[in-house]
Amino acid sequence: MISRKWLFLNTGFRDGEFNMNFDRGLVYLFSKGKIGPVLRVYGWKPYTISIGYNQDESVFDLEKIKEAGFGFVRRPTGGRAVFHSEELTYSIVVDATGKTVLEVYDLLSRGIARGLSLLGAKFEFEKSQPNFSKIYKQFSSIPCFATSAKYEIHFAGRKVVGSAQRRYGDVVLQHGSILIGEFHKKLPEFLKTDSPDLIEKMKSEIEKKTICLNEILGRSVSFEEVADSLKRGFKIEYGISFEEISETKLLEMIL
Repeated sequence: MISRKWLFLNTGFRDGEFNMNFDRGLVYLFSKGKIGPVLRVYGWKPYTISIGYNQDESVFDLEKIKEAGFGFVRRPTGGRAVFHSEELTYSIVVDATGKTVLEVYDLLSRGIARGLSLLGAKFEFEKSQPNFSKIYKQFSSIPCFATSAKYEIHFAGRKVVGSAQRRYGDVVLQHGSILIGEFHKKLPEFLKTDSPDLIEKMKSEIEKKTICLNEILGRSVSFEEVADSLKRGFKIEYGISFEEISETKLLEMIL
């Protein structure tokens, strides 16, 4: 599964539609044999709420999100809602022939954790797998960072990285949010509910269950610093080398 040559892409800060379409384009190019495995890092401008492929968008106040100047988009992957703000988002496209969903999470999480450890802290993996079919029936489960899946990355029992997958045959797209700052905690403010108490309860849950790199390291961490550490972590963990290709060239190949 882990080839020795990958592409590394830093596509900077773009809107939600661009980011999701670009990830789909990478899957297309990989599936056609036009590119090798990819590690992409990117951010969001404007800040954007993304929801999972099968998640109900009607629970969100889309007008309020728009009036606040934020974006809203549906991801091609599963999982729950994420408020992409003070973070680095990664996406990985690889062949997963013969690997289960959890085996892929385990494998790729090791590279992500190794990269984050280069920033100066030790990270852990979630050991249990919750019953998501039961949890997802609860209104409180709407935010991704309210629950953890097996092999997601923690620090002191609190979630740092939220990830999701989608399979296209034997090809996997996995992407996730690496928390740098705390703005993501505002996500419940944009849900449709007449209960302020419920909103505060959900915000309290996110506060208890998540932690960002700024808090872990006790300093301001930059996007570029996390991007560099992630790239180096994958090199160390898997012994791979990265090739670089321009965003323009890839867009020409996709179109």
